[in-house]
Amino acid sequence: MNMLIRWFTTALAIFLLTYLWDGIKVDSFTTALIAALVLGLMNAIVRPVLVLLTLPLTVLSIGLFLLVINGTLLYLVAYLIHGFDIDGFVNAVIASIAIWAVGLLLNVFFKRD
Repeated sequence: MNMLIRWFTTALAIFLLTYLWDGIKVDSFTTALIAALVLGLMNAIVRPVLVLLTLPLTVLSIGLFLLVINGTLLYLVAYLIHGFDIDGFVNAVIASIAIWAVGLLLNVFFKRD
């Protein structure tokens, strides 16, 4: 159940971000659900490999390179999903930070004891 709530909150964060940021466009909430699912799969499968491969660069940048990895994955998801568009890589990095922040707030709101 927790995984479904997290998936829904990520999709809601992506959908809400379209109204807050001009660099992201999502056609519908269904597209946001699909994008959140693909992003979750990418974060579970591809992200650990990228983090391991770029570990020296991440250490040298004091962890800031993880923002580049997150932006890259979000940009890749936008490339793969029809109806989910991000205008440029910098917007993808900023959007990944915003999705994290909005998702964090929504997870706190929906958290059950």
